[in-house]
Amino acid sequence: MSTSSTVAKLFDPLADIRLPGDPEYDVYLTGTVFLDMIFTGLDHAPVRGTENWARGMGLSPGGIANMATALARLGLRTTLASAFGTDLYGDYCWDSLSGSEGVDLSHSRRVVGWHSPVTVSMAYEGERTMVTHEHPSPPPCTCGPPRSRACVATLEPGRQDDWLSKAERQGSKIFADVGWDDSGRWDPAALRDLGHCHVFLPNATEAQHYTRTDSPQEAVRVLAELVPIAVVTMGPEGAVAIDSVTGETAEVPGVPVRAMDPTGAGDVFVAGFMTGTLAGWPLADRLAFANLTAALSVEHFGGSLAAPGWPEVAAWWQTVRRPHGSGELARRYAFLDELVPSGQVPGPRLRAVPTIGFRGE
Repeated sequence: MSTSSTVAKLFDPLADIRLPGDPEYDVYLTGTVFLDMIFTGLDHAPVRGTENWARGMGLSPGGIANMATALARLGLRTTLASAFGTDLYGDYCWDSLSGSEGVDLSHSRRVVGWHSPVTVSMAYEGERTMVTHEHPSPPPCTCGPPRSRACVATLEPGRQDDWLSKAERQGSKIFADVGWDDSGRWDPAALRDLGHCHVFLPNATEAQHYTRTDSPQEAVRVLAELVPIAVVTMGPEGAVAIDSVTGETAEVPGVPVRAMDPTGAGDVFVAGFMTGTLAGWPLADRLAFANLTAALSVEHFGGSLAAPGWPEVAAWWQTVRRPHGSGELARRYAFLDELVPSGQVPGPRLRAVPTIGFRGE
């Protein structure tokens, strides 16, 4: 059994609220899985007509796999609907998600003759540049979403996903982010599925464009009139949120870390916030935990395989609260004393590697 799967079974963040008759899955998500090829240690952005040398390189599942892996590593029962090619890249991504991370792929399928999408990501100066090659993704299945506590969606202007309304009718809470609006209109009315969403989590730039405001704090107040829970992420500076269900408001600064690669950090933030929301934590604790998991992820490279689990959270907390636990971080994260499972020591964690498919000698 893999280390990641074992950790998920050792600690269940929703154990106290599980009841007979609950959905089999905590989270359902669907989307495209990419093979991510990440180059790190670049001194600057690539310059046309030159050759650039990277000091680090790794391969990992990417795209929707970033979110699926982050959720599974935090102990949520996660099922993914996606199409996988029958090439070696597809084999690697399937085995990583299903075998190593414990993500349920019963709603996914293998597609003969369709090669896996590939993204090359180059990390430098805290930023990244990406190049992607893909053919249109075949539908993962026609069975529709299963019952789950929550679903993850990415909203696109003008697009409407029929499965979201079905999931909402089945009782799922919809957590949604949004992509860049290439049209430049930034019209909230174009986000046709926003009305189905329980939580909306855009970044500061997106939120301010959609709300015509000048700050994340102003933007989150406007968004809170559209969805029950509005969250605006501010990268290393943290996040701000309003929970209209409970009446809570919170703004929590980011966690200082030595960043290596920001790939997938936004997905890890959503996974952390979702964990706290489903478990019923106070809003400020949810934001703090999401900031922490995102920060821990950027200390490694590789998107999905940089996501932390509870052992990494426990190791960070042990460092922060010693020797006296009197600093600002120790005070802000004191809630972890009741949450971090005892005896969680980081062990071998599957990380991005420079190649795949080694053959036995």
